[in-house]
Amino acid sequence: MRRFLPFAAAVACVLAVSACGGGGGGTAAPPTQVSDPSKVSGEVTWWDTTRPDSEGPTFQALIKEFQAKYPQVKVNYVNVPSDQAQNQFQTAAQAGSGAPDVIRSEVAWTSQFASLGYLQPLDGTRAVDKPDDFLPGPLSSTKFNGKTYAVPQVTDTLALIYNKRLLKEAGHEEPPRTIAELKQTALDVKAKTGAAGLALNVDSYFLLPFMYGEGGDLLDVANKKIVVNSPANVKAMETVADLISSGAAPKPATTESYANAMTALKEGKAAMIYNGPWALSEIYQGKEFKDKKNLGIAPVPAGSVKAAAPTGGWNLAIYAGSKNIPAAYEFVRFMTTTEAQAKIAKEISLLPTRTSAYADPDVQGNPDVAVFKPIMDTAVPRPWIPEGGQLFQPLLEGYQALVGGKSGPADMLKGVDEQYRGIMKDWS
Repeated sequence: MRRFLPFAAAVACVLAVSACGGGGGGTAAPPTQVSDPSKVSGEVTWWDTTRPDSEGPTFQALIKEFQAKYPQVKVNYVNVPSDQAQNQFQTAAQAGSGAPDVIRSEVAWTSQFASLGYLQPLDGTRAVDKPDDFLPGPLSSTKFNGKTYAVPQVTDTLALIYNKRLLKEAGHEEPPRTIAELKQTALDVKAKTGAAGLALNVDSYFLLPFMYGEGGDLLDVANKKIVVNSPANVKAMETVADLISSGAAPKPATTESYANAMTALKEGKAAMIYNGPWALSEIYQGKEFKDKKNLGIAPVPAGSVKAAAPTGGWNLAIYAGSKNIPAAYEFVRFMTTTEAQAKIAKEISLLPTRTSAYADPDVQGNPDVAVFKPIMDTAVPRPWIPEGGQLFQPLLEGYQALVGGKSGPADMLKGVDEQYRGIMKDWS
C-alpha cells in the first residue's frame, strides 16, 4: 500500500458490469496449459506501481532474470504512478484497448476489477504456484466469489517510523507504545529539539490505526452493516484532532501531506511518522538515515482497545482481454516465487507473501523485515469487496474537513456515513 489515493471517475461502474461493458472474459476457462513452459513465447506488458527510483531497479532486475529463463517472451515494463494506475486500468479495460497484460493491483482493487470481468481467473493455471505457501491474509485479497483472480506479490501494514536521535535528545530511549505516550513524546521532541514531533499524513488509509485502536472499523462485512459512524471512531477522530491542537503534530496541509511528512522525516524536521515498508527505501535516501541504525520501527501506538494497523499490499493480476495469456501466466508465476520475493525483501524491504520466503537467509538477514513481520501478524484485513476501493474517498474528504477546521469529529463521521449509504445501498 502506498498513499491510498482512490479514484472517483469509475465509481458509477464498479457494481454494474452490464452497464460498464468492456474487458469481459473474466469467467472464461483458462487456455490449455503448454507442455513445456520454457518454450512459451509472446509479449507481456506489465504495469508496475513501485517508485521508479528506489524500488523500480529491483523489479527491472527480476525482469531480466525472467527473460533469461524465457528468452521467447518479451516484457514491456511500464511504470505507472500508484495513484493513477487504478483509474487508468479501469479506463483501458472498459475501452477494450490499451490495458496491460499484467497489472500490479493494490489489494483493494482486485475484487473490484474481478467483479467487472476485467481479470482472468487463475485457479488451476500455472500462474498460481503452491497456493498453500501464501500467507492467509494476502491470499484472501485475491479472491472474488470463490475464484482466484490474482497472486499476492508483497504485503504490508503501517508502523511508527521514527528518528532515534531526535527521540533520545528529547529524553526517550524507547518509542511510544500508546497514544498518550505518542502525544507526550511528540511534545517533548518539539520542546527540546525544535523539530516537529509527529508528521501526519492526511490520507484516509492512515486514519485506520486510530480507528482500530479504539475498536472501530468502517464496515461490519459479516452482517452487512455500515459502522463508520460509531462512538469508537468519534473517539479516534477526537484523538487525531487533539494531536494537532496540542501541537504534538503540526497542522498538516490537506494535500501533498504524504510527501511533506516523508521530507520532514528524512531531513530531521520531524521525529515520527506512520508509514509502511514500501517507504523504507526512500527514507534511507534521506540525510538523517545515511546511518540506517538511526531509523526506528515500532508498532503503531495503541489506543484504548489495541494497537492495530490495516493489511495492505500488492497482487499481480492478468487482464482478461490479454492476447498473451500463457506468457502472462509464466511471468506472474516467476515474479511471485520464493526466490523473487526474497530478492525483493533483501534489497528494498518489501514483505513477502510466502511463508517459505521468511525462512530464506536473505530475508532473515534484513532487520527491517524482521521488525515488520510480527507487526504484520497483527494487521487487520480490510473488506475485500468490490466496493472497498470506494470507501476511502469519503473518508479522505472527511479527514480534510477535520484538519481544515470545517468539521468536528462527530459531524465528519456523520457525513462519511451518509456517503457510504449511497455506495452500500443494501447495507444497514
